[in-house]
Amino acid sequence: MDSKQKVTLAGLGSVPFVMVLGNSMLIPILPTMERSLDLTSFQASLVITMFSVPAGLMIPLPGFLSDYFTRRVVIIPALLLYGLGGLVAGVAALIDAGPTYALIIAGRILQGIGAAGTAPIAMALTGDIFKGQERGPALGVIEAANGFGKVVSPVLGAAVGLIIWFAPFFVFPGLAALSATAVWLAVKEPKKEKRPQPRGQYFQDILKVFAKKTPLLLSCFFAGALALFVLFGILFFLSEHLEERFQPSLITKGLLLAIPVLFMSVASFITGAVIKRRVTLMKFLTVTGLGLITAALVVMPLSENTYLFFTSISFIGIGVGLILPCLTTLITSSADVAKRGLITSLYGGVRFFGVAAGPAVFALLMDLGTRPMSWIVAGGAAAAGIVFLIFVRTKLLRQNPDPA
Repeated sequence: MDSKQKVTLAGLGSVPFVMVLGNSMLIPILPTMERSLDLTSFQASLVITMFSVPAGLMIPLPGFLSDYFTRRVVIIPALLLYGLGGLVAGVAALIDAGPTYALIIAGRILQGIGAAGTAPIAMALTGDIFKGQERGPALGVIEAANGFGKVVSPVLGAAVGLIIWFAPFFVFPGLAALSATAVWLAVKEPKKEKRPQPRGQYFQDILKVFAKKTPLLLSCFFAGALALFVLFGILFFLSEHLEERFQPSLITKGLLLAIPVLFMSVASFITGAVIKRRVTLMKFLTVTGLGLITAALVVMPLSENTYLFFTSISFIGIGVGLILPCLTTLITSSADVAKRGLITSLYGGVRFFGVAAGPAVFALLMDLGTRPMSWIVAGGAAAAGIVFLIFVRTKLLRQNPDPA
């Protein structure tokens, strides 16, 4: 990979990095928000959920537009809208007049709509630019940037939250503007070789992709959504657990929340570097990752030992890090350039739904106790692993092309 490609990849990597801050940076301040606005844990979890649900619902539209026009013409306005949503939420909390919580939720919905056109389209553009054996490592870097954002964001959110609890909302506009500038200046999009297909033909071809690769795509969608559901659910649980048991400072909490996502980021980077086009290895690592998540969730509540607790959570991070680069590579390689934007956006959509469901579902399951919560979710992770093992055949993977 030459220096020009590295600059391009840095510009593309800034998009998922900024996007993931939209949730992870707020997790350390949720308990403080609960006290300040007199909210329940479930209401606080909606600050995460109401970012991710609109993103998941809106995501097919930017995917379609990016296939029809260009990727950058979608990514840049989406980043600016994302920043505007953060500004709305921050100003609502600053003014503290009227329905503050409702206005924060409105800002988060606006952020989520913007987020729909960011990371999934950046993945598609990465697939357009990097081909063959370069695609897996490049997408591994994109997932690692996503993971690095998750590592930095709890600490950054906690540090900025020391000013005042809603200060993190004001970080989003500045970082979004910087990322939009980086994409504009550093990323040169390949020219389309031909005009877009008529809409009717385009959607017929999308359906043909799904008809031909239904087991692969649906299994990847399920595994990707489950991985993000567990990760963000565990982060929400960990934030509440630390607050109740240890009452750490915001910075200490941010550092502790960064532990599982640090392991995830490192695992993502290494996985992306080694998978290349080894389809059998991708299947093995995906099933292994889901197995690690299942085992860690089973073990986590069995002991009060703090070291065992964080070791289990770290293995959840490793499992997610093994899964995501493999799934991203399989998804982006499942369709050619003309249809890649929508396919990757649909995959991004189910990931957003996983993120959205995680905190809310874990908040409800926490009322049952840590063991039932962990073991119910472990059952879901095991189911995803079994589905992937059975329905994603190595023969199907080998037939999976590596479209330009």
